[in-house]
Amino acid sequence: MGLSDNSKGLILAMASSAFIGSSFILKKKGLKRAGASGTRAGVGGYTYLLEPLWWAGMITMIVGEVANFVAYVYAPAVLVTPLGALSIIVSASLAHFMLKERIQKMGIVGCITCIAGSVVIVIHAPQEHTPSSVQEIWTLATQPAFLIYVAATLSIVLALILHFEPRYGQTNILVYLGICSLMGSLTVVSIKAIGIAIKLTLDGINQMAYPQTWFFLTVAAICVITQLNYLNKALDTFNAAIVSPVYYVMFTTLTIIASVIMFKDWSGQNVSSIASEICGFITVLSGTIILHATREQEPPPPV
Repeated sequence: MGLSDNSKGLILAMASSAFIGSSFILKKKGLKRAGASGTRAGVGGYTYLLEPLWWAGMITMIVGEVANFVAYVYAPAVLVTPLGALSIIVSASLAHFMLKERIQKMGIVGCITCIAGSVVIVIHAPQEHTPSSVQEIWTLATQPAFLIYVAATLSIVLALILHFEPRYGQTNILVYLGICSLMGSLTVVSIKAIGIAIKLTLDGINQMAYPQTWFFLTVAAICVITQLNYLNKALDTFNAAIVSPVYYVMFTTLTIIASVIMFKDWSGQNVSSIASEICGFITVLSGTIILHATREQEPPPPV
């Protein structure tokens, strides 16, 4: 008997987390090697582009993202998205053994707490409504509430890049990861639109003739390039065992906020379910704070 669609989605999502968690470590090692022989990425260098190990991490991340993308075809987002927390465990475990970035006992508790919060979110998450066309997604994307979110997101990103990065980028992890996460929330809604367009096109309903499809593709490309650039800077500057969980929490939180505003995921849910989801987020955030507070301090990189 073949696997059910949900089982396929579950397997793909777990494989995606394994690949993405591993990619953090490969890219970190590549960045360290590149920094030893050239200008570090954290201060604007791009010598890591010549480092094979960094490219191995990049390919691993792409494989993981593709597996995650396909997982959404077989299983609902409420099942796939929270499983991204598994990448935290993979990344932290590999960092402990391969990068000698030691995790304290309370740090392990923090990782487990992140997973527990994700499970609560899975249990109480709403059922996803899949739009039937790219034009329907465009209507959702141009509603006033989401346009306000986009304007606020882009304004904060510009402020982080122009004002905060030069002053605090090397000392505050939230600067780089804030840029990654904010742009990532826009990436997800764009990728979702592209996925629906591909699926409908394969079903015989051509969506490639609509300019909205190409607009979403352009937005996704810009956001992904921006994310990768600042994620490299974060990995080169801070402990990989901390970058992974903090990025997960910020990215997941902002992505769900964007999805709630655009797709109205909470409409039709009762107060109890919404409260449970919020408690799940608080649990995940608490786990991240515990992990961050008990981390082993990494010596500052040489200038």
